[in-house]
Amino acid sequence: MDLIQNTVDLSAYLAADEAIDHHHPVVRKAAARLAAEAADSYDYARAAFAFVRDAIPHSQDCGDLRVTWRASDVLALGTGICYAKCHALAALLRAEDIPTALCYQRLTDGEGGHAVHGLVAVRFDGAWHRQDPRGNKPGVDAQFSLHGEQLAWTPDPASGELDYPLLYAAPHPAVLAALRAAPGRPYLWRTLPNSL
Repeated sequence: MDLIQNTVDLSAYLAADEAIDHHHPVVRKAAARLAAEAADSYDYARAAFAFVRDAIPHSQDCGDLRVTWRASDVLALGTGICYAKCHALAALLRAEDIPTALCYQRLTDGEGGHAVHGLVAVRFDGAWHRQDPRGNKPGVDAQFSLHGEQLAWTPDPASGELDYPLLYAAPHPAVLAALRAAPGRPYLWRTLPNSL
């Protein structure tokens, strides 16, 4: 699949915003800790991915009812759904000047419908590479890779699932609106976007 930037300005994929608040002290502290142990940008990106995937549990997997959406809150509270974890990873990567985009899939939700799933894409060697920091569990084995995707799920077109090719510099408005409006995860689960 060809990934398409929704803006030609690569600097947009390094910018901070309300959700990807990579200038926040919590984000800067985490980035500095990870960078101190990294040999280069690739090593840092892999370490940041593993940290968000493994050290911040997906709130559904751990039963946390809180909804986070700012990168700094995800890192401070140690919880988030896929979108929030993507905001955190994007902030950590952008904090070290690694262009990072937000991208999405449409997947079945296990209840007869669909839900939009969040991913990130990192830019290395002139190309974008999608990554899924959602968090592994039985049946899910996402890995950081620049040589072929190792995402949590592969969409099944026969089930109405798909990969969205657009790479967003900021969270999709439908995603951000759902996160911001939710007083808790049970409410969020009822209001997640089912398509973009």
